[in-house]
Amino acid sequence: MPLSPDEAGRFADLLEKQADGLVARWAELVGGSLLGRMSRPELERQTRDLQKSFQQALASGARDLTDAEAGELRAQLGELSSNRARQGFSANETAVSVFALKQAVIELLGDTADAQALRGYVAFSAFVDGAALFTFDSYVRVREALIADQAEQLLELSTPVVKLWEGVVAVPLVGTLDSARAQVVMERLLQTLVETGSPHAIIDITGVPAVDTQVAQHILKTVVAARLMGADCIISGIRPQIAQTIVALGIEFGDIATKSSLADALRYVLGKNSYKVVGANRTER
Repeated sequence: MPLSPDEAGRFADLLEKQADGLVARWAELVGGSLLGRMSRPELERQTRDLQKSFQQALASGARDLTDAEAGELRAQLGELSSNRARQGFSANETAVSVFALKQAVIELLGDTADAQALRGYVAFSAFVDGAALFTFDSYVRVREALIADQAEQLLELSTPVVKLWEGVVAVPLVGTLDSARAQVVMERLLQTLVETGSPHAIIDITGVPAVDTQVAQHILKTVVAARLMGADCIISGIRPQIAQTIVALGIEFGDIATKSSLADALRYVLGKNSYKVVGANRTER
């Protein structure tokens, strides 16, 4: 239920007149939940910023967090959540930083009739808040676990190693090649080389949208690892745009053979093994 204009004004006055005491108690309540992982001066600074944002929103006539008058408060809360997430705090610990305001306010009201009337509601509200936070935290943990599992499965599916010919395997790469995926590519390629005893491996980057220095380093490390296993590597899928980027970046592939397409790479490997391509589906020695 949104606050009435009178209620918003009354709480705005309270937040303004009792600012110092409110911030001190609010920071104390939040500090207990953070288990000393944030310095008191930093916590009080963040709490005072929140106090000012709440006070200004209420004084401006905000009755709900979605009101335009609460825009600065929403921005402040968003920044708080972002910072706490980067610092490794849980969703529960972050939300408590806001929920503690209710306890601090009710203590400021003392033993007045208004305080007596609000205490029961605040106590019940805190109980419900705790249940909601537990549900939210549990949901986030399960979702994160599911997303991590799905990401791992997709990573494995997106890095297949296929056998093209007797003694020839290929790794068709599609999408961005980051450090985690490069490690998976290397491991799967080396495992396949061990299982098949293939002396040739083709790394096809036709599906890689862009090649920068980092991507090139990942590819070169994979080639070096394959060579240590006794396999000769060829890089295919060097499109004109990729070639220009590689030259502009000064990337050197050394003595590694490069081809414009997977077909050219396979033809090159067959030629090295004294095969001659005489038709679409025929080869001869």
